[in-house]
Amino acid sequence: MNKPWFLYLIECQDHSIYTGITNNVEKRYAAHVNGKGARYTRIRPPVKLLAVIEFTDRASAASSEYTIKQWTSAQKRQFAKDHAILPF
Repeated sequence: MNKPWFLYLIECQDHSIYTGITNNVEKRYAAHVNGKGARYTRIRPPVKLLAVIEFTDRASAASSEYTIKQWTSAQKRQFAKDHAILPF
C-alpha cells in the first residue's frame, strides 16, 4: 500500500500563501520553518500552516497543487477555511 500524499498551504510573513505537496507534512513544514524548504519560504518565512489535505497518490496531489497555485490569495484563504488541518 502506498503512503498518502498531502497538499498544504502555508501563510508567510508577507501574508502570501505558499502551496506545496509532500508525503511527510511535519518534516516538510519544519524544513520551511528552518529555512531549508523552498526558495519562496526562505525569502518569506512561514507564519502558520493553514490547511493540509490528504490524497491517495502523488499525481492527484500535484494536480491539485497546480490548480490551487493559479488561484488568488483570497481563493486560497477561503479554501483553507473550508478544509480542516489534519494532525501530523
